[in-house]
Amino acid sequence: MHPADSTTLPAVAAGAAPASDATRGMLLGLAGVAIFSLTLPFTRMAVAGFDPLFLTLGRALGAAVLAALWLYRARAPLPARGALPGLAVVAGGCVVGFPLLSSIAMRSLPASHGAVLVGVLPLCTALYAALRGDERPSGGFWLLALLGAVLVVAFALRQGGGSFHMADLLMFGAVAAAAAGYAEGGRLARGMGGLHVIGWALLLAAPPLAVLLVLGMLYDPGRAARLASAGPAAWIGFGYVTVFSMFIGFVFWYRGLALGGVARVGQVQLLQPFLTLVGAALLLGEPLRLAHCLFALAVIGVVALGRRAQVRR
Repeated sequence: MHPADSTTLPAVAAGAAPASDATRGMLLGLAGVAIFSLTLPFTRMAVAGFDPLFLTLGRALGAAVLAALWLYRARAPLPARGALPGLAVVAGGCVVGFPLLSSIAMRSLPASHGAVLVGVLPLCTALYAALRGDERPSGGFWLLALLGAVLVVAFALRQGGGSFHMADLLMFGAVAAAAAGYAEGGRLARGMGGLHVIGWALLLAAPPLAVLLVLGMLYDPGRAARLASAGPAAWIGFGYVTVFSMFIGFVFWYRGLALGGVARVGQVQLLQPFLTLVGAALLLGEPLRLAHCLFALAVIGVVALGRRAQVRR
């Protein structure tokens, strides 16, 4: 059977991943998170010139072109039939779900507010992996993951005046979609490799998304004029979320999940909101307050402890 077949995932002996793989997985996951952390600020830049649907379709199709070029150059084999359901989950969650819902939310939410809501992503990712049966986090791990989630939710409520709004719900929906795609992609990456996972997921989603884009242009003749009038900042945002958020970031992220485990490496995502806060301050001029730094220190402490918690695979 071909090594790319997702049904031949390497077995890990009754304990956690080897120490070297766990360390490499954490470092690769951190690189992916650093790339993803700028997604919301650049998305906010992009939606100032593009509508969310076009941004979602355009970034996915642009990244699909990059993926096709890489897969062709690497002479990558076609994915096994057993991998197709998992790739469909990756496509639905990471290629369509998170980009569309977060783009709509970013039209009314500051990137700094949306960033803290993404902090619950590690808990959702671990929950999906546990429900699927791929990993069995210990009680200590769940306690730390819950603590991290409580911290970022409390921060979000504090920022939102004590309540959630429709854009908050959209961001939580985006997080749920991304969690499914992250966990499923991490599982597939153990047998296929990160580039193959995101590459084939993008190509799987490309045909229906291309049809939607064409229909959108045909039934909205004024869209072409609006695209032409988009400013440089919007195009820079579009370029970043297409090349980095939609393709390159997943190369690091899925490889990290494959080496270190979905639940454990997923804890690195707790740092993402605070990296995003810094990015929003630098790119958008959004304020970075003392409270941000205090919550960041608390979450970093949770990540450090979660790194040592047992996760059986």
